Amino acid sequence: MKKAFFGVFLAIFLFISSSTTYAAENQIKIDGVAIASDVKPEIKDKRTMVPLRVFSENLGTRVEWSNSKVILTKSDMKVILTLNSSTAEKNGKKMLLDVKPYMKNNRVFVPLRFIAETFGCNVNYSKFAVNVDTEPLFIDGVQVKALQHEYHMTLGGVVQQINGNAYNKTIYNIFVKNKGKKVEAPANYSWSFSIDTLGSYYKNAQYDFLDQKGNSLVHFDVYSLISPVPSELSTKYPEILIHDVSKDEWYLFNDIGRKSINQLIDTAAKNGFLTIISNTVV
Repeated sequence: MKKAFFGVFLAIFLFISSSTTYAAENQIKIDGVAIASDVKPEIKDKRTMVPLRVFSENLGTRVEWSNSKVILTKSDMKVILTLNSSTAEKNGKKMLLDVKPYMKNNRVFVPLRFIAETFGCNVNYSKFAVNVDTEPLFIDGVQVKALQHEYHMTLGGVVQQINGNAYNKTIYNIFVKNKGKKVEAPANYSWSFSIDTLGSYYKNAQYDFLDQKGNSLVHFDVYSLISPVPSELSTKYPEILIHDVSKDEWYLFNDIGRKSINQLIDTAAKNGFLTIISNTVV
């Protein structure tokens, strides 16, 4: 009787243990958001391996390929991994990995803890998930809680917030790095397309970086020229402008920066980091 009871107990214990391990392997959270992925994290040699896309999209890193090498960059950090090699480079310094990066089902798997901590993230494990907390964005010493993004359409508008630290930091850096020389405010600018005088600007969107209480720390508006102007007036009427509303200053901006921001917002929405506050679009 005791042997039978012990056998049942052992079977239950092994089932619970394997279920917990399975759950931990199959869910990863970044800043509290569960990341949906068609390829799940997995355990190899007692180390958690995650698909590279998780980092390229949600930790604000840029990914490049060179033969069998994966190059990850973010700010002043550059990490080079080689498939099936235990040697990595971190800002030119060689380091040994516990587990080699590998390809499986056309996906590259990389060691979670090494990559996360290299890019300033904290990693901890619970029964049901691997949790990665990224570095928050600070503006003038104040921590940013969310980025509020607002845009209008012909009828109505949308207000939404992004709560992922890496997204907010990356978008803020795009504003800073792509801001050109200071210029005078245009004569005509508005949310509306109705202004059709020469050199009129349409407000594409506004971006507020909010503190923990929801107050705006920095407010940027992006404007684009409504109608093309003769080439001889292109210097006077550049295609894209940015208005630093917090300082009431105007600067040149570029389409690359604008498209990069829009792409990041779309990716944040896809991965669960975006919340719609209001939508009045008819």
